[in-house]
Amino acid sequence: MCLLAGTAWAAEPTAESVEQAASRLESLQREITLQAQRLESLRQAMAQEQRRLDEVRQALGLEVLGAQRGGSGQGAGAQQPAQVAQSDAGAAPQPVGQAPSGEARPAAQVAQIFEQPGVLTPRGKFVLEPSLQYAYSSNNRVALVGYTIIPAITIGVIDVREVKRNTFTAALTGRYGLTNRLELEARIPYSYRSDDSINTDVSGGNPNEPPAFKGVSGRGIGDIELTARYQFNEGGLDKPYYIGSLRYKSRTGRDPFEVRSTLANARFGGFQDELPTGSGFQGLQPALTVLYPSDPAVFFGTISYLHNFGRSGLTYNAATSAPQEPFDVKPGGVFGFNFGMGLALNEKSSFSLGYDHSSVGRTKINGDGSQSVRVQLGTLVLGYSYRLSPERSLNVSLGVGATRDTPDITLTVRMPITF
Repeated sequence: MCLLAGTAWAAEPTAESVEQAASRLESLQREITLQAQRLESLRQAMAQEQRRLDEVRQALGLEVLGAQRGGSGQGAGAQQPAQVAQSDAGAAPQPVGQAPSGEARPAAQVAQIFEQPGVLTPRGKFVLEPSLQYAYSSNNRVALVGYTIIPAITIGVIDVREVKRNTFTAALTGRYGLTNRLELEARIPYSYRSDDSINTDVSGGNPNEPPAFKGVSGRGIGDIELTARYQFNEGGLDKPYYIGSLRYKSRTGRDPFEVRSTLANARFGGFQDELPTGSGFQGLQPALTVLYPSDPAVFFGTISYLHNFGRSGLTYNAATSAPQEPFDVKPGGVFGFNFGMGLALNEKSSFSLGYDHSSVGRTKINGDGSQSVRVQLGTLVLGYSYRLSPERSLNVSLGVGATRDTPDITLTVRMPITF
């Protein structure tokens, strides 16, 4: 009996130890579960912070480009940084780093120096851009000048000793954002041109006769252009934007075959008594623009090809007793590219530097291209932009000709206004 009693007495503390161990195990399991919940809450908070950081980086990249069209709003696909949500544990997570302040870092302007703008107009926004361009060129060498199709293509046999050309072009451009990635543009130009030349007798007269002076001018509406642009991807800071465009150039301006002229050659014409304001040929130009924002600079470049549609049955508007034989003209295509960099100077102004080049193919007359040569046009462009208000900015660009066939100076003033 005593032995049994001792055995029972010894078993009682053993059962109590098992209950204590089970209680401690249950407590540990609850603590592990609580810690797992806290870890999951922290993981979700970190994921939210990462998304917020990505959105801030994207917004920062769009801020660098956002005002390139004259408005201070963000570009295509821009979003405001998301607010950090409360965690399941009820405590707000601490932010990772510090987002740029909108007041301390307003949208920087990027001076527009090329015809192809950058970031598209936001959805539902309309940009009206009046502009004025002045171009001056001089030529003090012997050259062939006749009917000018575009400033780089000339058909004629006039022996010119000296030419001074001034061109003023006022244009009204409108852009509307159909979506954040698609916009439409229309451009209506009005041109005034004046050419002063000192030339020899085109009819092959006495070479000892002094050169003749001739001054001609022309004014009127130019070739209206329609353009559609589409942004292919969602870019951001250190992520490039790819923008495709398709431009249609009409021939609404008065063309070289409509203006009055003094016929000197049945095939190439002669003196123009007034200057055309249009090219006389329709064209279609696809292009691809790449913008790479890297705060505070924006790098950009474009490649394009302009296809000119030929015309047949053309004659000159000249008073002559001899009948003119109709002929066909097919202007050469124009392959172009440009590149540059925009740098923000402060919250209201920026500076841009770039280079533009166009290679103009041979013009064929009745299928024969031996009467023309390929022309290279190179221009070094400097630009400055100043934001006058959140909806309006002033862009000034200066182009300096790098090749003989390029205008010596091209000065352009734009004022895009966002509605």
